[in-house]
Amino acid sequence: MTITAAADGSALGNPGPNGWAWYIDDDNWAAGGSPHGTNNQGELQAVLELLRATAGADDSLLIMCDSKYVIDSITKWMPGWKRRGWRKADGAPVLNRDLMESLDEAMQGRDVKFAWVKGHAGHDLNEAADERANAAAKAYQAGREPQRGPGFTMGEVMPEHAMTVATPAPVAPASAGTGRPVAEPASQPLWAEASDLLDGLAQEPATAIELHLTLTPEEHARLKDRADAQGVSLEQALRRLI
Repeated sequence: MTITAAADGSALGNPGPNGWAWYIDDDNWAAGGSPHGTNNQGELQAVLELLRATAGADDSLLIMCDSKYVIDSITKWMPGWKRRGWRKADGAPVLNRDLMESLDEAMQGRDVKFAWVKGHAGHDLNEAADERANAAAKAYQAGREPQRGPGFTMGEVMPEHAMTVATPAPVAPASAGTGRPVAEPASQPLWAEASDLLDGLAQEPATAIELHLTLTPEEHARLKDRADAQGVSLEQALRRLI
């Protein structure tokens, strides 16, 4: 089986508030962004988040992009950049190196193909991804949290992005034959606003637990990428993973 998805980015001002989104269907999509970034950064982040979300799937992946820059960067130019220490043929540093390195890592061992589609030309998946990426950019422009989507919910094992937590009820037991939690009707996506996730901690400071975690430089870079994409601090990004 091949999972077919579209990935797209958007920026208001370029640079300015930016957004990214990937879309498979109405039950499998995600979006985010940052208060300040470029369209290319949004395009790259969309592909990166799609690769991360589907990392646990055994299926091959077909990614549709309207950015030839993204496709060529990953499929043509990246091997040469790596050989030259992430520099272009003229010796200039590669733009968006942090995202490129993360994409290179996320592509390892994956069966991924890319297809170029013309943007704003009525392609259903591309239009859906573009709409969500643009909405995320507008949300950051307005200073509010974007709609992040359900994440990747396909397959027997639900990845991190598709997990849900019930409010205030506990997570329901797994349904027979699926191995996945049955979400209550009032459940909310894990990627809720940081203020929602921190409410309980603020009310009960006496029960707070201080945790020290040592990260490798690569792990720190990946966490920073995710925090920047969400427009939050590193601490808030970690809390969203709890």
